[in-house]
Amino acid sequence: MKFSAPRLFLVAAAGVSLATSAYAESESDLHQEPRLKVLVSAMAEGLQSRPAGGGDTSQLLNSVAGYSVAQGGGVSGLPFVNGLGDDRLKVRIDGMEITSACANHMNAPLSYIDPTQVGHIDVLAGVPPVSAGGDSIGGTITVRSAAPLFSDTAGVLRSSGKLNFSGRSNGNAINSGVSASIASDTLSLGYNAAYARGHSYEDGRGQKVLVSLYESINQAVLLGWRGDGQQLTLRLGTQHIPYQGFPNQYMDMTDNTGRFGNANYHGKFGWGELDASAYWERTNHDMGFFSPERQGMMPMVTQGRNTGYSVKASLPQGDAALLRFGQEYHVFRLNDYWPAVAGSMMMGPQTYVNINDGQRDRLALFGEAETRHGTQWTSLLGARWESVRMNTGTVQPYANNMMNAKDAAAAKIFNASERRTRDNNYDLTALARFDADSSSTYELAAARKNRSPNLYERYSWGRGNMAMTMTNWFGDGNGYVGKLDLRAETAYTLALTAHWHGGSGAQAWFVKLNPYFNRVQDYIDVDVLGQFNPYMQMGAKGALLQFANHNAKLYGANLSWQVPLTQHASLGALSFSGTAAYTRGQRTDGGDLYHIMPLNTLLTLEQRSGSWTNQLEAKLVSRKDQLDERRYESATAGYALLNLHTRYQLGKQLQLSAGISNLLDKAYADPLGGVYLAGLRATGGSLRALPGMGRSVEAGLSYSF
Repeated sequence: MKFSAPRLFLVAAAGVSLATSAYAESESDLHQEPRLKVLVSAMAEGLQSRPAGGGDTSQLLNSVAGYSVAQGGGVSGLPFVNGLGDDRLKVRIDGMEITSACANHMNAPLSYIDPTQVGHIDVLAGVPPVSAGGDSIGGTITVRSAAPLFSDTAGVLRSSGKLNFSGRSNGNAINSGVSASIASDTLSLGYNAAYARGHSYEDGRGQKVLVSLYESINQAVLLGWRGDGQQLTLRLGTQHIPYQGFPNQYMDMTDNTGRFGNANYHGKFGWGELDASAYWERTNHDMGFFSPERQGMMPMVTQGRNTGYSVKASLPQGDAALLRFGQEYHVFRLNDYWPAVAGSMMMGPQTYVNINDGQRDRLALFGEAETRHGTQWTSLLGARWESVRMNTGTVQPYANNMMNAKDAAAAKIFNASERRTRDNNYDLTALARFDADSSSTYELAAARKNRSPNLYERYSWGRGNMAMTMTNWFGDGNGYVGKLDLRAETAYTLALTAHWHGGSGAQAWFVKLNPYFNRVQDYIDVDVLGQFNPYMQMGAKGALLQFANHNAKLYGANLSWQVPLTQHASLGALSFSGTAAYTRGQRTDGGDLYHIMPLNTLLTLEQRSGSWTNQLEAKLVSRKDQLDERRYESATAGYALLNLHTRYQLGKQLQLSAGISNLLDKAYADPLGGVYLAGLRATGGSLRALPGMGRSVEAGLSYSF
């Protein structure tokens, strides 16, 4: 797999829209999805193949304005864009929609592909076109593996491969990948595998952050065929995570095994283009305890299955218009149960049935029109309808005794309730782009988007403290229970983009400003039911919460730029680039929303000379003091991190890279990291924000053959 420089496409479509690409190979025109010209307005390159030594694909996008990651395990970060994340973002991997099959979202969709296997990533935020997906209000993340390679000459076989290795001193983390392929001009066969492992990392004070260790193994086989304007790609693969610690959760992952198969077709015909995909994915997921750093006994088992297909046709209408029509279907099945613990008075003698044959089926139809109006104006109008059907079976507590009285009573009420629901959702998008002149472009975008509740938001039912804390993908130490009559979220977004640009090659520059406003009707937040003390520590406060609909608003702005500074015969080309992002999220009835990143900026000074590329990077994050008091969200201090990166390209085959992250070994807490539950259990006291990673020396190499 060729993993070339990640290209960060800053998409102007919603004022908050953005896209990033990391190409593994130069993909054929057949394999690429049609791009909406109205959406793409600028490009900036980032440092190629940074040697992070980790296996978390969500971290590949960290240089994009408005993008952030809520920390989970070592390979399971949850992406956020402009304050909206996790299930509010649609994530597709090689055409597959993978749903988290875990009450803690430990197996988030991006955890199913290793960074070394990524060929291309698109992020469309704010007002993505209806053809890019529905059932989301924050945007769409599309990930594709490397495209199949073909020989350029009939009768001649082409073989190729690549080895990747990177390491990180903090936590002794490694990430490695291997890929190989052999192909004729019409058939291609490939294989790739990736391995990631890390021990528990240390913070800026040299203290170990308990149960932050992990291991992940990914493998896939690729078969491609092409001919006469058509291409078909088949993938079969497995993922196995033997263990993954979650220091901001009450449980850890003790096993996650996923298997998948998908087929993607693209064809060009006289009338237009046709894209079609079909997929199947199954996950077996176990939670419990596996490390001496946090011991216990409470097995939890989850089984999830995703199946679906998508068909999309693109029909040119002369030179000035393009119509797209499509239909999608997605089926998700979930079983979540907790086996009894032998000899336990509380966790037995029955199996606790959390979700019994949970069903979430989506049927969608969409259409959109992209039109050029003269030489300066372009518009994009789209509509999408989705039917979301949900249901689940009866449940049961561990027992009907006094210790389980709250859960027993809740199960009785739940089983007697009507659980079958159906949401009819309608998405509408409208975008207009004005090319004022060769160096300035302006875009205005508006949309109505919907997201129906997930299975846990609607069907988690336990009312005991322990049962409620087992449903929590927020990393906040609180407990949650679902609500059967939750309504779908409806977001109304308005955004503007101003994009100024000029020059070419080393003298290219751009500045982009993206203000936005988002009003969400029936935003799924929480109501407070009560309080408790996590791990029975009197100095720690936790909330018992129920998912509930409330209106909310999110607004802010993203700024990105790249400007050349100087070019010298001996020093090479020097440039300055950066991003800045501000987001504010509030409930209209009062209070701040959870997981809102404070004002932050990323400043990069880059020097290129011959085969060398060097970067000095500063990440600045303001104090987080606008807090969700219902969740007892922790305040975090402002901080500045200094990073160094370098890369040396030796011919076309070998690339060496090195770097130091958090050069000054700064002690800090990520505003989206949640609370340090593993530390509370080990030492007692009060809850505090999860510490960030201290200094780490990194190195990597890649070899193509």
